[in-house]
Amino acid sequence: MEQDDHEKLRLILVIALVSIIVGGSIDLLMDQPEDWLSFHVVFETLMIAGALVMATTLWLGWWRSVQSVDELRRSLEARQVERDAWRSSAEHALEGLSQAIDRQFDAWELTVAERDVALLLLKGHSHKAIAKHTGRSPQTVRQHAAVVYRKGKLSGRAELAAFFLEDLMLPGTTGDVDAA
Repeated sequence: MEQDDHEKLRLILVIALVSIIVGGSIDLLMDQPEDWLSFHVVFETLMIAGALVMATTLWLGWWRSVQSVDELRRSLEARQVERDAWRSSAEHALEGLSQAIDRQFDAWELTVAERDVALLLLKGHSHKAIAKHTGRSPQTVRQHAAVVYRKGKLSGRAELAAFFLEDLMLPGTTGDVDAA
């Protein structure tokens, strides 16, 4: 919809600028002035030149924006391909992590609702976002989170994340983090 508005505006501007250029040129030719340095002729010539400069500037701006959008679109497609390739290569590891998390939730005897909340907490969502996503009240989500922490013998969200992610290592790291 917004693209249609831009196209309409572009068309209106092009018509206006072409009208100025063509109309001014026809007017100058029809006047057949004897003195080409008169105010009238100079003024119309400046108007025509100004319209030509504006038309050229607008065309260049539109061309650059189209090029930029195309480049952005290609970049986005490349990132999506890259993301999909990563997901495909990491799918086995992610499935293993998912199964390990599920087994731990079984060991803690979490209910389905508590599992939903725990998983969304692990993904970094806030209580408010979890409530909206699950259709529960924020208070209910807080209660489920508290039960998850209690059943897991954890002090809170940070320990929940650390429980599952503490041993994940980035390539080239030693695993020890010195306190600053």
